[in-house]
Amino acid sequence: MTAPRLAGRHLACRRGGRLVFRDLDLDLAPGEVLVLTGPNGAGKSSLLRLLAGLTPPEAGSLTLDGAPAERGGLAQTVALLGHETAIKSVLTVGEQIGAGGCGRDAALQAFDLLKLRDTPGRLLSAGQKRRAALARVLASGRAIWLLDEPTLGLDASSQALLMTAIEGQRARGGSVVVATHAPLDLATSRELRLGA
Repeated sequence: MTAPRLAGRHLACRRGGRLVFRDLDLDLAPGEVLVLTGPNGAGKSSLLRLLAGLTPPEAGSLTLDGAPAERGGLAQTVALLGHETAIKSVLTVGEQIGAGGCGRDAALQAFDLLKLRDTPGRLLSAGQKRRAALARVLASGRAIWLLDEPTLGLDASSQALLMTAIEGQRARGGSVVVATHAPLDLATSRELRLGA
């Protein structure tokens, strides 16, 4: 898998009638990690939704390998993990993980969830739900990951599993955009500060 180059030029985003950011440029190459930082309300989550094709830009353009990014193309390319984990209470952990690119068992193992495979979502702790949601992203096999505060609720060992998964995504030629307030223990990454 090699991720397409994701680029945004002169992007602007409006949420709830408020202009969150404008004239924002970004370029995400295959194998790259872009870390979004900035204060609350600066537009980190809004930018991730825009990159996922869920929110149209107020202005500017978004491209994949130089071609206009259409919502359908983005849906086949990106995996988004928002603030909410979207873990369903009645489904088991195994049932919530798709059998995409990485495979269910490999994704469960990557986030130390094999022993919880048959556990219903309602019995999971907040950290376990977050790990299950991250395993779903990994199992999707999508070339671009968009992660909103992925370390939320994770202990130190689970954060280490996340960093390993991100490095694995890079090694496969995938790319990652992470919105965070927490420092990330990654070998190399580039920062884009919003609201500066």
